[in-house]
Amino acid sequence: MHMEIKELKQVEVITDVLCDVCNQSTKLEFGTLSAHWGYGSKHDEERYELQLCEKCFFYALATLRKERADEFMFDENFDPSTLDGFGLKCTYHRDRF
Repeated sequence: MHMEIKELKQVEVITDVLCDVCNQSTKLEFGTLSAHWGYGSKHDEERYELQLCEKCFFYALATLRKERADEFMFDENFDPSTLDGFGLKCTYHRDRF
């Protein structure tokens, strides 16, 4: 036999995250842009983290994608179709009814 002692406790929980760019609610669905620069870097010991709503995240991604395209514009070996999945690590497929 064991004895359980129970108590009602209040805990603080995150109920929303505001986008660091537009300050709109993300409803806890946000993307994170982060960097932690190491030894020898111009920004050694600096750490950055931005929480972005979907709109701002994809705007930032589009800007970086365009920058990459511009960087390789005159490279004859550059295949622009490689930009289609720029930054995408994986896609999850959910069963849909």
